[in-house]
Amino acid sequence: MTETDIKLRYSGLIVFASNILSAITGLAFVLMITRSVSTEEFGIWGNINDLFGYFVLLGSVLPFWTTRYVARGHSGSAKTVLIANILISVASASIYLALVPTILSALKISSTYVILYALLAIQILEPYTIYALEAVLRAKQPQAIGYGLLIYEASRVVLSFILIIQFKLGLIGAMCSIIVALIIQIAFYVKSTIKELKENVKWHYLKDWLKTSPINIYYTVGTNLTAFTIILLFVYGSKLARAYYGAAATIATVIGYSSFLAFALYPRLLSGSSSEDVPISLKMVMMFLIPMAAGVIVLSDSYLTILKLVYTDARPVLFLLATNYFCVGLSPVFDAIVLGTEKVDAKAKLGFLEIIKSRLFLFFTLPYVQSAVTIPTTFFILAFIAKTPLEAATYVALITLLANSAMLVVKYAIARKCLTFNFPWDSILKYALASVAMATVLIVIPHPTRLAQTVALTLLGVTIYLTILTLIDKDTRSLLSSIIQEAMRIIRIKNRRQMLVRIT
Repeated sequence: MTETDIKLRYSGLIVFASNILSAITGLAFVLMITRSVSTEEFGIWGNINDLFGYFVLLGSVLPFWTTRYVARGHSGSAKTVLIANILISVASASIYLALVPTILSALKISSTYVILYALLAIQILEPYTIYALEAVLRAKQPQAIGYGLLIYEASRVVLSFILIIQFKLGLIGAMCSIIVALIIQIAFYVKSTIKELKENVKWHYLKDWLKTSPINIYYTVGTNLTAFTIILLFVYGSKLARAYYGAAATIATVIGYSSFLAFALYPRLLSGSSSEDVPISLKMVMMFLIPMAAGVIVLSDSYLTILKLVYTDARPVLFLLATNYFCVGLSPVFDAIVLGTEKVDAKAKLGFLEIIKSRLFLFFTLPYVQSAVTIPTTFFILAFIAKTPLEAATYVALITLLANSAMLVVKYAIARKCLTFNFPWDSILKYALASVAMATVLIVIPHPTRLAQTVALTLLGVTIYLTILTLIDKDTRSLLSSIIQEAMRIIRIKNRRQMLVRIT
């Protein structure tokens, strides 16, 4: 495989667009939940999602190496990781199911939710398969991950409308809709990777992966450990505090989707791409990251109101999380540089000591440094300082922001040592100017409280930003031209296929 097999901008735009569309469908999904259950039940839903993360944390251990192996042309990786991950998923789901009574007791959750928590065991099985297949797709055709996400989100919204709204099944309906939608997504991924899945299993790959798996587990546990502050918020700050945080995070998370514009940078660097791809990726990410953060902050009251009126109190939380997700959205670019330039596994041979000495291990240690600060700080503030649920959620958001800001600076410093690249300051200044102009208009206009009006005002902001940026930035004009050309190419291909069908 060569670097030209993956289109940097096209793949990034497809994955980004699919995530933006998924944000819309995701918002619809959350709206169906928030308007069908109480705030305390929404806090329960947030807690279920928190627990879910801990029991799928092993899902990305082996796929981490699979992407690297497939990108470098080592056959047999796909089937090997799929079989291994399915076996791990069964073990993980079984352990969770056995722990459900203990979890409910420890978190003081009513036994009326036992069926809901038990259903999570089924959902735990599915991401392991998805992670394995996405690892293959990311190395070969990253845009297919975007298509898979769209299929999942569309299926989830339709199923949720039927189960939550029509049949009024509440959180159980939400859980069932996710489970079925994931099955549909898996079917699409299997079809997309069928060629790789026909290759022979290479058990010696698995041997090497398992030999070094403690290092991957070390990293995976570390990344999930940082989210333990949210568990503390649920336990010490109350269900309402978790609901405030969850509502704000639902809106702010969309900002971080900008990182998907650099989605193809990692496999391109693995396959031998040059440093010239880095400024392109930074431009792509910042072009959307800056205005999205500005828009969320300015329209925070409208976005929270459409979830539920009670969540408007969470505006301070949303301000902090919007800034936090700005850092989160930029960070993956530097992650890709560090991980993509490391050659320790280039010959499909892994050694435990070699990895310990590499930059990978340094990178894998960063979440522990972050958690060593954030977890005790969060516990102290929630236990002794925060007096109300809103204060608790606000403090946790502030701690998260400060921690991720510091990690961004550290990752940038490490990336600079791995690869020499230019930071596109001129372009970033243009994005900032266009964002300021957009935000100024949005501040002046009265903020709506209805969904349709909020969407309309958001689209107005997008139009203002893109119009100004198109006038002052030639790269934006070039990008828009490329998008139009690609759309026309797809239409031509589709028309040819239709003609062939008619002829035959």
